[in-house]
Amino acid sequence: MKKRVYSGIRATGRLHLGNYLGAVKGMLALQDEYECIFSVVDLHTITVPYDPSTLQNSIREIIIDYLAVGLDPKKCHLEIQSKVPQHTELAYFLSTIYPVSRLEDLPTYKDKKAQYPKYVNMGLLYYPVLMAADVLLYKGELVPVGIDQEPHLEVMREIARKFNSMFGPVFPQPQRFKTEGEYIPSLLGSGKMSKSVEGSYINLTDNSEEIRKKIRSVPTATTSGGEMTEGTKVLFKLLEFFAKDKTAQFMKEYDDGTLQFVKLKDYLADAIFAHLKPIQGKRQEFLENPKLVDEIIKDGISKCTVMAEETMRQVRQKMGFVGK
Repeated sequence: MKKRVYSGIRATGRLHLGNYLGAVKGMLALQDEYECIFSVVDLHTITVPYDPSTLQNSIREIIIDYLAVGLDPKKCHLEIQSKVPQHTELAYFLSTIYPVSRLEDLPTYKDKKAQYPKYVNMGLLYYPVLMAADVLLYKGELVPVGIDQEPHLEVMREIARKFNSMFGPVFPQPQRFKTEGEYIPSLLGSGKMSKSVEGSYINLTDNSEEIRKKIRSVPTATTSGGEMTEGTKVLFKLLEFFAKDKTAQFMKEYDDGTLQFVKLKDYLADAIFAHLKPIQGKRQEFLENPKLVDEIIKDGISKCTVMAEETMRQVRQKMGFVGK
């Protein structure tokens, strides 16, 4: 049996470069070799302020983005988390064996509390347990996510070990599949690209003009040379992904003090758009064929439900909810 891979992206709108380089590129690398389940994790979306009236559209936008970048439903399974109820069933079972104090100490929980001080809810604390259930439900062994998710992966492994020691072996201990883009910095010069931070990201659907405007807004010094500002580091980081062959030339100009930042920014913006243009073309094809998208979603949920129920039968039996 092939090893299983699981990864999901929250339904907070269309995918951006951070999602693409940090997670989706890993998904693409894995779908030919492993049995892959890629999800829109809409239940995770509602742990922070959101608009219920746009949630369904956001979910569909991500499915279409998945297809546009090259995830192939003949090679992988696409699911919507809330449509497979075994996610929440397993999460509840796992929550009964994991300490609250450990969740409260997680840096991601503390960060979200600081970001949304008036929206600190039980779901936010519970997030890593549900995330563990997402992966363990399919007995996932590899998870293509950014390095910032490593604390959550350690929670998964701890829960898997605890369950196996208490009830008998069921779950593997998931490992992170590292991608080159495991941490994509914000265009603002601090933190990472995030949909929740306006001005920090470039959408995969942005046109040439939008990309140029966003790249030009990256803060840089007035002259080049010496220690790089955080914004300049962002530009060179993105250059490594989208115009690697020009990095050495621009770096030499920077060191010489002759670099014109607007020249670097415009070249980078053009390179990013050139990479995204075929993805946008493919996306338009799926937008024009909604019935095909509906069929792909329905088929993915159906197959994932079968796999999920197989795991839950084992869990219920191990925990004493059904007879042997």
